[in-house]
Amino acid sequence: MRIVIFSVFLFGVLSLQAQEPIELSLDSALKYAIAHNKTLVNSKYAIEKSSQKIKEAISQGLPQVNASLGYSNFLGAKAELGIGPPGSAPAIIEFNPTSSFRANASQLIFNGKYIIGIPMAKLAKRMTEKSYQKDALNVKEQTYQAYYMILAAQSILEKLRANYKNAQEIYEKTNNLAKAGMIEKTEADRLSVMVTSVNNAVKSTERQVELGYNLLRFHLGLESDQIIHLTTTLKDIAGKYNILIPALDLFNIKNNIDYQLISMQGEMAKKSIKLARASYLPSLVAIYSYTKQIKVPKFNITPMHVLGLQLDIPILAGGLRKAQLSKSIIDFDVNENTKELLTDQLNLQEKQLRYNYNNLLEQYFSQKENVKVAEEVLYQMTLKLNQGLVSSLDLTSANNDYLSAETELTGIILKLLNAELALRKLNNEL
Repeated sequence: MRIVIFSVFLFGVLSLQAQEPIELSLDSALKYAIAHNKTLVNSKYAIEKSSQKIKEAISQGLPQVNASLGYSNFLGAKAELGIGPPGSAPAIIEFNPTSSFRANASQLIFNGKYIIGIPMAKLAKRMTEKSYQKDALNVKEQTYQAYYMILAAQSILEKLRANYKNAQEIYEKTNNLAKAGMIEKTEADRLSVMVTSVNNAVKSTERQVELGYNLLRFHLGLESDQIIHLTTTLKDIAGKYNILIPALDLFNIKNNIDYQLISMQGEMAKKSIKLARASYLPSLVAIYSYTKQIKVPKFNITPMHVLGLQLDIPILAGGLRKAQLSKSIIDFDVNENTKELLTDQLNLQEKQLRYNYNNLLEQYFSQKENVKVAEEVLYQMTLKLNQGLVSSLDLTSANNDYLSAETELTGIILKLLNAELALRKLNNEL
């Protein structure tokens, strides 16, 4: 009984520990994602796998030693051997059971494919590491976007809750006046619709916040029920990345991760051409064999030591090697053309992203003024409603205009942050 009670208590303690909130700044969230994101874990395995492929390629040029132990029983078989004068009886040779131990060693002396293959394996590892950097760049971008999304939604949620509280207070005052017969009941009913509308907006935004947290948990590799508290604010981010100044043309295409990858693919294509040409070269291998008879037959002519060289010279392959070489050259030309195409695309993409960023920056400043105007109009309408100078319909309209202006401003800020993020990603600066 005590064991059961202790087990239940321990399980409860562990559950509480698992639910302990995690406080994450933007920088700590990025570091956590790099360490725990499941996609990046697989990318790290790919790097380790490419390291093993290098060892595999090198091992083919190292001494190869094999040993075998054999036993043969010829089941009483005999052979006749005529070695005497004509008409004489042939010699009978009995095949006795034999047993032997053999060891074979070989050493590659020259092979063109082996010489080219090792640098290709090392280049393949570098490409795998570069692919990991690209995956890390994508994970960082996704983490940024999820973090931004949460902050933007929370900013809207705070304004909606404050607006909801204010709307409730106005409705209660108006409803009391309607009950006292000082104003028509329809005025209070209209404000009731406004309160309900704002409340629905609050609930919808709360769901958007939770969606953002779910995305962030996924990118960080956290459990779905893990509680997260964000410590970096939109104001902190705006100050850190200077998003309120025009974007400058500082694009260096050589920093772009896709450009780096396709350049490495071009190096691999060059080595593939060399590998295809190496197939025309001969291959030389040194061979040594050691045989020890354990059960020696009566007639034994097997040498104990054998040392030799084997030279393989490619002569004719029906045009296979020529076709492989031509294919490698074509692959290189395709890569060069693709590299030029990517260069044009990246330059165009950078100009478009910079244009979008500067356009959003202009929208931000104009919308910020719109919010001030809408807020002032709402304030004046609230005062006039209390004085009986305007109807509840006018107040509802002013409140909707204010909420729309605030929501649009936050949306522009989110787009501005993502536009700045896209520019930094293009330059490989996340």
